[in-house]
Amino acid sequence: MRFMVIVKSNGSCASSSVPDGQFIAEMQKFNKDLNAAGVLLALEGLYPGTQGTRVKSAGGKWKISDGPFAETKEMIGGFWIWQVNSQEEAIEWVNRCPISAHAESEIELRQVLDVDDFAARIAPEFVERTRYVAA
Repeated sequence: MRFMVIVKSNGSCASSSVPDGQFIAEMQKFNKDLNAAGVLLALEGLYPGTQGTRVKSAGGKWKISDGPFAETKEMIGGFWIWQVNSQEEAIEWVNRCPISAHAESEIELRQVLDVDDFAARIAPEFVERTRYVAA
């Protein structure tokens, strides 16, 4: 099963400050460990909210707001996509993540929907095509 592992923004990743070298080295090692274990499918860090834009829909119209945004705790600082056997395994990996040693942090785990979750409700040819693309 796949999980999106969402790193919530904190004061340091909400600003434009660059992490220190020790933290970067620890994160690189952690990501190498994830990769070596066959868990890591994708990872990305995000620019701070000061450089972001929010687009909200209301009444059939779009409202555009440029950052910075007041509630940094609601923002995403980055994410991984992990392939694991269970939510418990994903939590074990989170427990090894060095982020917590450097800043107060919050990580959210969300299981990624798979085409099989919808297979009974969608056309069989779409199910097979989607499986091929995801593989």
